Amino acid sequence: MPATSAAIDHYENFPVASWLCPPRLRAPIAAIYHFARTADDIADEGDAPPGERLAQLAAYRRDLHAVADGQAPSAHWARIFEPLAAQMRAFALPVQPLDDLLSAFAQDVAKTRDGAAYADYPELLDYCRRSANPVGRLLLHLYGVQGEQALRESDAVCTALQLINFWQDLSVDIPRGRYYLPLAECAAHGIAIRQPARDFAALRPDEKTTKLIAATASHARATMRNGLKLVHRVPGRAGWELRAVAQGGLCTLGKVAALGGQALRQRPRLGKADAPLIGWRMLWM
Repeated sequence: MPATSAAIDHYENFPVASWLCPPRLRAPIAAIYHFARTADDIADEGDAPPGERLAQLAAYRRDLHAVADGQAPSAHWARIFEPLAAQMRAFALPVQPLDDLLSAFAQDVAKTRDGAAYADYPELLDYCRRSANPVGRLLLHLYGVQGEQALRESDAVCTALQLINFWQDLSVDIPRGRYYLPLAECAAHGIAIRQPARDFAALRPDEKTTKLIAATASHARATMRNGLKLVHRVPGRAGWELRAVAQGGLCTLGKVAALGGQALRQRPRLGKADAPLIGWRMLWM
């Protein structure tokens, strides 16, 4: 996940086969991770134009549904879908969360292509529902944690982590044409965004942007708190993994809030010095 050592490379929100993960679940978690990371690379890496990216994601989705129906994938992504198909059969993994992830990746491509921003929190949270929440739901499925309350808590944690990643990466995303600060929230803080490419690039650290980032950080923190009881529902070492992920995210969020408007120019990071505080907070959850 974005703020902890449980993250692997650049696909955020995903604890992959760390030493805290039960050995029997390392193969399915790794298969899901490689599925998601490859799709992320299609959407985000290299110099392919948006139309080509969207076409590749559509082909990737066809392979997903092919293996879900018991058919062979295309040769192009066989190294991804053959292991995934085996784990889907072994653990009865649902296809909908995987499909939702692809929907979110395609939306990122389209939004960036169009230079479009998110109108308000409901639109942004719908994106999080598809970009982040499926990961938590798949992990709960693997861990055998059931019930609507657990799903709601998982969604809250995953959405919060996705939001934290957005606010951590403002200095990276805005120059790349990705605008996650909701327009309605900007307007509420006296920041008019009429042409996102022009106006987001023109934002500077000042009182207005500092208050805006404080408000977004507060929203993400409250969202996270709505899900923290989940750590007591997830068994064994996986529960400790979740504690580390959640507290790492909250620690990163504190750094974002401390930067204020400077978060538009500087990306906060966790370091070794943050580990004792994260560990202490994990013990008291």
